[in-house]
Amino acid sequence: MQPEQMEKAELFVSNTLILKKPFKWQHPIMRRLAALLYVVENKSIDPETIQQSNDLMKQHTKRFSAFRGPSSFNIAAMLSLTTDQLTRLQHTIQVHDLMKEIKFRNSDYLVMAAYQIAAQVSPDQFQHTVGRAKSFYDRMKKEHPFLTGHDDYIFTAMLALSNLEVDTAVERMEQLYRELKPMFSAKNSVQTLSQILVIGDGRAEVSERLLALSEAFRARDHRMDKTNTLPSLALFALLPSEIDLLADQVVETYDWLRTQKGFGAWSIHKQELLLFSSALTAIQHVESLQNDILTTSMSTTITNIIIAQQAAMAAAVAGAAAATAASSTQS
Repeated sequence: MQPEQMEKAELFVSNTLILKKPFKWQHPIMRRLAALLYVVENKSIDPETIQQSNDLMKQHTKRFSAFRGPSSFNIAAMLSLTTDQLTRLQHTIQVHDLMKEIKFRNSDYLVMAAYQIAAQVSPDQFQHTVGRAKSFYDRMKKEHPFLTGHDDYIFTAMLALSNLEVDTAVERMEQLYRELKPMFSAKNSVQTLSQILVIGDGRAEVSERLLALSEAFRARDHRMDKTNTLPSLALFALLPSEIDLLADQVVETYDWLRTQKGFGAWSIHKQELLLFSSALTAIQHVESLQNDILTTSMSTTITNIIIAQQAAMAAAVAGAAAATAASSTQS
């Protein structure tokens, strides 16, 4: 493994282990996702600041607020990386309320989507951006009424934050969806994949590159065409890096992580470990892009997509945890 990649992987493992004791009641996936958020910023994890952020949410939200739900830990982790936690939280609550006013349904996905908007635009643009998000969502819902749901909120927010025109972007998403649908069985993830490619301004040849990436991983006995990992293929398709290099680096990272405490076969399943190995590889390549002024915009976009993907994963885990808790209460 290259030194830069090893540094990222070591930081990820260290951050994950640091979180285990102070947040032992948190789902392990949530701790890993928080650890990765700090790797994106090249920082060692700070449990005390995360706890302070969590306490801040409790002080400024009601008891049954979505901000106190299963996703609260990852919101706290994101808040802990800001310089003004209270202002960011207040802005996120403001965006969340605006989204609910126009019939976005309350969920962990909505909290994460609100955070994405609050983090990336000024308050005077909240209303406009939320309106764009609803326009994107409604157009997507019209095209795929059964596929489009709460789990699309985060990337709907990302689309709203772009400069893309709604109808043109959705038409491109539909074109990509039709092209890629026959190739992959995880239809809902194909929709997410098409959203990422459009956000990243994927060119005409992006579908061909994505399929080549899928085959490269399959040849290495690491399939990336499953529900959780398919969106990572979209990230790699957007990167101007050689396909075999990307695949080799993901596998190298995966193999190294497997040898580390807390990352063995009994602790984390293959698809989840592939997800984190892919994210660490993508982060490293994004940092390389940032050295080229011509690709600064692209690297920023891809970084935001990585964070959004992790937020979506956190919301999915949070939703599953909430459903399990409700089922236990009823039985």
